[in-house]
Amino acid sequence: MDTRQGMHSDHALQLDSAGLRREFLIESLFEPDRYTMTYSHIDRIVIGGVMPLAAPLAWPDARGQAFGVGYFLERRELGLINVGGAGTVEVDGVRYDVGPRDALYVGRGARRLVFASLDAAAPAQFYYNSTPAHASHPTRTITRQQASPQTLGDSASGNRRTIYKYILPDVLPTCQLVMGLTQLEAGSLWNTMPCHTHERRMEVYFYFDLAPDAAVFHMMGRPQETRHLLVHDRQAVISPSWSIHAGVGTRAYSFIWGMAGENQVFDDMDAVAISELR
Repeated sequence: MDTRQGMHSDHALQLDSAGLRREFLIESLFEPDRYTMTYSHIDRIVIGGVMPLAAPLAWPDARGQAFGVGYFLERRELGLINVGGAGTVEVDGVRYDVGPRDALYVGRGARRLVFASLDAAAPAQFYYNSTPAHASHPTRTITRQQASPQTLGDSASGNRRTIYKYILPDVLPTCQLVMGLTQLEAGSLWNTMPCHTHERRMEVYFYFDLAPDAAVFHMMGRPQETRHLLVHDRQAVISPSWSIHAGVGTRAYSFIWGMAGENQVFDDMDAVAISELR
């Protein structure tokens, strides 16, 4: 497990590109027949990926110093979205079919998770976020058709996109985890602009649907002290509450946003006018 500590915005100003990447970028999320796990001290979120091939892949027990519990979800909830081929997730003996672009929410207290792909040649790739939880909510799947869609932006601004809200209070109850998927239309490059910050929660952006020769310039930092990270396919950026988060790609792409913090109100954000950015 890779552990990332929290950082004051003043400290982040002193970092060069390599330092910013080391602190905020997760470069490798999917490895064949393995799970990956990054633990961030920012709102205690855990980020990772699971990619089973021919054989099912069981979630290992997390004990001792890692989380101070008997098993990983003893005091946590988990959400995942499949960005690969069709797959299944077994939660305490109950099998859930999770197709491409489908999501699964797993409530606090689930002990045994087993991940599988239906076709090893086109394996499932389960991208997940996990946050501390104070209560148990039912485990359930959310298909793309069941997600709450919202189309925003326009072609003139280069940010025409559809937001699919999978794990959100108006879709299903959770403790604090919020997740969704945004898909840009062909010809659009900005995932959001004007940008914003979230004083009451952090956010993680996971970028995918990027060609090998494409990239996204992810904007971060305080509004008057902006920085950027160059992000490639299937990489993620940890965004503290003090940081803006916006990105522009060399071509259209998709990304998954996950949030943790004090509230779950989707529109609770502090907008920053483009004229104020520096």
